[in-house]
Amino acid sequence: MISRLFSFRGGIKPDAHKNESAEQSIQRAPLPAALVVPLRQSTRATARCVVSVGDKVLKGQRIGEPEGGLSTAVHAPTSGTVTEVGLFPLAHPSGLDTRCVVIEPDGEDRWIELKPFDYHSASRQQALNQLRDCGIVGLGGATFPSHIKLGKGSGIDTLILNGAECEPWITCDDRLMRERAADILSGATILRELIGARELIIGVEDNKPQAIAAMREAAASREAGIRVVPVPSLYPAGGEKQLIRVLTGVEIPYGKLAGEFGIQCFNVGTAHAVYRALAHGEPLVSRVVTLTGNVERPGNYEVLIGTPITHLLSLCRPRPDTDRTLMGGPMMGFALPRLDVPVVKGTNCIISASPALFPPPPPEQPCIRCGECARACPAELQPFELYWFSRAKNFGKAQEYKLFDCIECGCCAYVCPAHIPLVDYYRFAKSEIWAREREKAAADQARDRFEFRNFRQEREKEEKAAKLAAKAAETRAKLADTSATPADAATPPAGETAEDPKKALIAAALARAKAQKAAAQPKNTEALSPETEAEIAEIEARRKRAQESANTSASPSERTPETGA
Repeated sequence: MISRLFSFRGGIKPDAHKNESAEQSIQRAPLPAALVVPLRQSTRATARCVVSVGDKVLKGQRIGEPEGGLSTAVHAPTSGTVTEVGLFPLAHPSGLDTRCVVIEPDGEDRWIELKPFDYHSASRQQALNQLRDCGIVGLGGATFPSHIKLGKGSGIDTLILNGAECEPWITCDDRLMRERAADILSGATILRELIGARELIIGVEDNKPQAIAAMREAAASREAGIRVVPVPSLYPAGGEKQLIRVLTGVEIPYGKLAGEFGIQCFNVGTAHAVYRALAHGEPLVSRVVTLTGNVERPGNYEVLIGTPITHLLSLCRPRPDTDRTLMGGPMMGFALPRLDVPVVKGTNCIISASPALFPPPPPEQPCIRCGECARACPAELQPFELYWFSRAKNFGKAQEYKLFDCIECGCCAYVCPAHIPLVDYYRFAKSEIWAREREKAAADQARDRFEFRNFRQEREKEEKAAKLAAKAAETRAKLADTSATPADAATPPAGETAEDPKKALIAAALARAKAQKAAAQPKNTEALSPETEAEIAEIEARRKRAQESANTSASPSERTPETGA
């Protein structure tokens, strides 16, 4: 049981803008004309398509099989017909295409037959497989597979449920805690049992009083060891390492995971999805998304995975001066390169931006090394040093300054008086390092293949030489046996010696042929008619006369050992 809250270094307090959408209850978004379901729900892995064009599917039916260790299943968000399987734009800053399944809804929204999963009587591995097959991933934005995170949970003493939702404008977790607190607690209890944690702590930012009250009321009827703890509203208090530090005082070192310190953290939306997957057998086919910003009707909607962003914008009605659309919050989100991209499992917020709400940044100016970015960095890095090395493409030095410990929260860019988009430089450096590592891995793999090819060819040469040597030894052994046979079995021609290897081989071959001919017996000679016997006798007589004629006409030097010398 904790006695006090701790703090983390750095952080900022931007305008929250929560009230715009927090007071609107969760509504179910209507079905779009078509659902474009990506088989790649995260950057880590993709699923293998198991449907074809023309197939009829039901809601919750599997359309993508897990492929690889970090992959989870993908399901049809509603009932309908598969109209296309192909490449479509992904909700990503790159705007690249990914393989998707297009489903035309039939309007009936018919579920597959759902069966609750009794995780009490099943093994732990079977429960994890159920989560994988239901497509459960982290809904806080990272979309890391939950069955993998639970699988690494041996020795976990404390389970933390993350309800901080610290980024401005986003209120989907707030509304979820207000309206579905009991289901969240049920999912958290399941996670606690699967992971074997003794204590369950639910951290909620103190600017969500109704959510805190709802979670405490739901926790009051549960077993002991559950605490709902308000945490100070300071961005990025919802970061995993920062929330763990605030609630437990444990500081996770660079390069380490929370599980190594007996702590594991899950999002409240993930806990809700776990409850639906095990208690009702429902795969993850929808999630709550905040629609806010420069719109007439902000709110939170239960949205099917694969719903086009254009369909959602028609629900919230952006104002005419909207100039771009953000996916995610203003701090860690990104501007969508196009609006026909679909909602994925990691989509928690869609913000319509305008020059009034999000003024264009002033021109970038030279860094004056004031240190404001370092004071605001919650990861305790030196952002100005990372900036210089990333800009100079000195990626080795950037890694020395712990580039990959940057959580890209945007605090440094928010406070920078020179208006430098620092996070963009860090993302560029990371992508370049990853690209070079991929190229190096490909080159190493090609070198390994080349070296193995040379090794295989040398091995085949050695094996061939060994076979030839064995065959030569076998031939020498046969020659030795041949020299011990009767003289008339393999008599060398006149004037030649048996020591000559070539002639000895010829003689041995002739001897074997003669022996085989002598051993051969005519077949099918029983019960012959007198006419057939007479015909055979005539043929043998002609053959004998021909052989005698050939022996008579051949000179002594041309006669072979078979015809006589």
